[in-house]
Amino acid sequence: MNMKPATAKISSSALKHNIQVIKQKAPNSKIIAVVKANAYGHGVVFASSVLEPLVDGFGVARLEEALALRANGIIKPILLLEGFFSPKDLPIMAVSNIQTVVHNEEQLVALEQAELSNPIKVWLKIDTGMHRLGVHLAQVDDFYQRLKACENIAPELGFVSHFSRADELDSDYTQCQLSRFLTATENKVGERSIAASGGILFWADSHLDWIRPGIIMYGISPNERIGKEYGLKPVMTLTSSLIAVREHQQGEPVGYGGVWVSPTKTKIGVVAIGYGDGYPRNIPENTPVYVNGRLVPIVGRVSMDMLTVDLGINSQDVVGDEVILWGKELPIEEIANKTGLLSYELITKLTPRVLTEYID
Repeated sequence: MNMKPATAKISSSALKHNIQVIKQKAPNSKIIAVVKANAYGHGVVFASSVLEPLVDGFGVARLEEALALRANGIIKPILLLEGFFSPKDLPIMAVSNIQTVVHNEEQLVALEQAELSNPIKVWLKIDTGMHRLGVHLAQVDDFYQRLKACENIAPELGFVSHFSRADELDSDYTQCQLSRFLTATENKVGERSIAASGGILFWADSHLDWIRPGIIMYGISPNERIGKEYGLKPVMTLTSSLIAVREHQQGEPVGYGGVWVSPTKTKIGVVAIGYGDGYPRNIPENTPVYVNGRLVPIVGRVSMDMLTVDLGINSQDVVGDEVILWGKELPIEEIANKTGLLSYELITKLTPRVLTEYID
């Protein structure tokens, strides 16, 4: 008996394939590979080492993430997409060659007042309509002049913004944001970036100098369609094993609360994965898993360490058989659509208990 518990199988060849697809879509743009949140759950050390020869820089959310990349030998530029959180971070960033977004007055003042060994490359974040981070359009000129005058800031400024509705192909809001960005930065010297995954796939005019692929690098679509439709391959396959196959009588419940009662005599499979591994507890009944070439439904409540599936009365599945929760055979987008959760949330919620296996 040789059963594997919950395991995320991560494919370097799929990751390399997806970068090539991205390069074909935006051949004239440089690439900031977004590896925040542990490379969207795929393992930041693995992802960054595979990607470093293929991209021009990396994007992270927190300074700790940037320093972890440096500690693992990454030498390409790293950009803090939310900027720095404390003036104390600035000397560390200067020494470690970490670039930063500036999106508010407090950050600008901290840069103006710091004493640094060498200047830091800064990207001015402009709010073009997301209304989350960024300086207002009316402030851009003032910030630009002060950034240019500050000796702690490297002379080659960048400009960055972020789309809020790039996955909505019938909305003109993305075009409106792009126009605002181009207007705010015209006659200013510096490279520009506004396209993340949705912009890369759907808004070719937005590719500009730099693109920032995130979810699509990992083979997952930013909308409800499936990555395969855009030529992408899923980098992660989430698997586990059947740890029990049980005869189950008609009219009997399974799991906590007895929320599911079998309408017929059947066989129930018990799978070694649950919400303690990050698989959602409140997943809707009949969400599929893939076993031995077919989809079978989850029945009953997901427990901390296990979930149960209805294998069917004539099934031949045995203890130890592999179960795929998502991957090439069962796209994560289908699980997202079924559950109302985002693919982003599903992959980043996996807990450290899930084993990681790097393949090819």
